[in-house]
Amino acid sequence: MDTLLQALVGGLTMGGIYALIAIGFNLTYTTTRTLNFAQGDFVSVGAFVGLGAVGLLTALLTIDAAAYPFIYALAALAAAVVMGLIGLPLYVAAIRPFAGRPGMSWVMSTIGFGIIMQSLALSLWGPGARMVAAPLGDGVLRIGGVGLRSQEILVLVLAFGILFTLDYALRRTPLGRSMRAVAQNRDAAALMGIDVTRIMMLAFAVSTGLAGLSGMLIAPIMSASLFMGVVIALKGFSAAIVGGLTSPRGCMFGGLLIGVAESFTALWSAQWREIVVFVLVIAVLAVMPNGLFGRKLVEKV
Repeated sequence: MDTLLQALVGGLTMGGIYALIAIGFNLTYTTTRTLNFAQGDFVSVGAFVGLGAVGLLTALLTIDAAAYPFIYALAALAAAVVMGLIGLPLYVAAIRPFAGRPGMSWVMSTIGFGIIMQSLALSLWGPGARMVAAPLGDGVLRIGGVGLRSQEILVLVLAFGILFTLDYALRRTPLGRSMRAVAQNRDAAALMGIDVTRIMMLAFAVSTGLAGLSGMLIAPIMSASLFMGVVIALKGFSAAIVGGLTSPRGCMFGGLLIGVAESFTALWSAQWREIVVFVLVIAVLAVMPNGLFGRKLVEKV
């Protein structure tokens, strides 16, 4: 039982990260009908931006090691903000010229944007992995026979907090209702006075900001690498597909489902984790093509 609980905690931790990535895919898809295939690069580069912020703040602020949690929090915020700001030129250069037009030119444009960003990052930081210290230390909290690392607890709390906040914002705030209106019908939303372009840009900024924050959150668990984001983003996309790309809550549930399935499979055989994840994706799509909670988007012409 302790082993199962340990696997559940690990699965929910990674599932929270996948859910953050999945909700980013949901925001961009529902507002622009496009996907950011550079999302993995935003995760990786976000981790290194945060790592650079940690070094810069440590050099500028003459404070002791006890203040590292504060520095880490500022660095994580910096990673989210910087990646969010980079999401704006991504939309302008790689999405806006192709959004609403036939074809899938935006696929190559987003992939190209990601390659450019990764190449610049490689020239700046190099290909090696970097260790990121956990802000609350490396101690393990024992609850019965279950050991919880401080970073796992932090990721769980922050991921679930962010997901619940986003869910509330999308459903209860004027800005969230505007985003949902654009997702339903862009032309009708524009006629109602909603600035559709601003909403689309905001969707990309939030999506890439979440990716950058995810990279900084996961870095103390699996170390920061400019190549780590590809697998994380792929599983986040799988989570969105399983839960339903058009459903924010479905994307959140899909992320947790993928994370838990992956973790429990590792108890049996670590080599089967990816196999089980994508068998799950195929099985769900075979029965429910729009995902567990998704619905088919209909464009009126």
